[in-house]
Amino acid sequence: MEKIVIFGAKSMALGIYRAIHTLHHDCCIEGFLVSTRQGNPPTLAGLPVWELSSFHERNVCVLIATPEDTHAEIVKMLEKHGFRSYICINSEKESTLMEQYYGRIGMFLPLHRESEVLRVYTAKCYKDKPLQNPYFMPEWCTPIQAGAALTDVRVADLLDSIGDNISGKNPNYCELTVLYWIWRNRLLLKNPAKAADYYGLFHYRRLLQVNDEDIRRLGSKQVDVILPYPTLHEPDIREHHKRYIKETDWEAMLQALSELAPEYAAAFAEIQMQPYLYNYNILIATVEVLRTYCAWLFPILSRTEELSMPHGWERADRYIGYLGENLLTLYFMYHQKDLNIVHTGHIMLT
Repeated sequence: MEKIVIFGAKSMALGIYRAIHTLHHDCCIEGFLVSTRQGNPPTLAGLPVWELSSFHERNVCVLIATPEDTHAEIVKMLEKHGFRSYICINSEKESTLMEQYYGRIGMFLPLHRESEVLRVYTAKCYKDKPLQNPYFMPEWCTPIQAGAALTDVRVADLLDSIGDNISGKNPNYCELTVLYWIWRNRLLLKNPAKAADYYGLFHYRRLLQVNDEDIRRLGSKQVDVILPYPTLHEPDIREHHKRYIKETDWEAMLQALSELAPEYAAAFAEIQMQPYLYNYNILIATVEVLRTYCAWLFPILSRTEELSMPHGWERADRYIGYLGENLLTLYFMYHQKDLNIVHTGHIMLT
């Protein structure tokens, strides 16, 4: 039986552990490795989390389950400590594993069918680092510059500062300024001849794993929403917001929810108690579903800005973008029985 340790102790590492533990019974996962204990839990999934310098077993295979931009540094670190067997889990490998895992446990139906006309807007920022590995976007993806109102530098022909927009709020809203632009300038088009059947948002380096065959299969229009396989959190998704969101901002959002969408606020307590989070604010949906979601989301975020201290317009710390991930999870978990939601992996470009 092959012995494995997983480098990493956050959501990606937990997901890789769950997938391998479920799918590959011939593998023995002994625990998790981290470069430092600071900021990491002492255990994950009931297994120990070791600091690299204190782990002396070398006859193991190390699965590197961290963001891809850290892989080169971690490989050097492992080799310096005498490890010779390691595998970097890139976004494609992660997506394949998570698709197999969720298929095995019968949750989060994968995408392998369904659309005809699709238009996805890919948010770009002038601060993005150049890609090390070239990637050619499919023809149904249109680059759009997020936060274009805040700089004269141009990285895309289409700007989120034209038409009805909140481009100036990008430091807090992140890629959600582009979602707002899609809603106000594409989903509300009065000329149906210019409209697509499905619209979506990708951003920066994160894309949904959708190929041309998937697009052709979407022609049956039986799919309402395509979401990434959720990330796993322990003990539940409150771990995410405690890591990224100040408690006062979280309370402001909860108050906004209770004022504007009380039925969702009532359901949120239970939804928070499960480990699945729809991360990254990326999705593809029918015009009607995405229009309805945006009409629900943005008033809640605007009210949260008013209630949070300092107010949203007095700061620039991305908190609205993080709250958006939690609200995305709430909305589509709430509607999982009345919408046909399918899932696919995400690609992290490097």
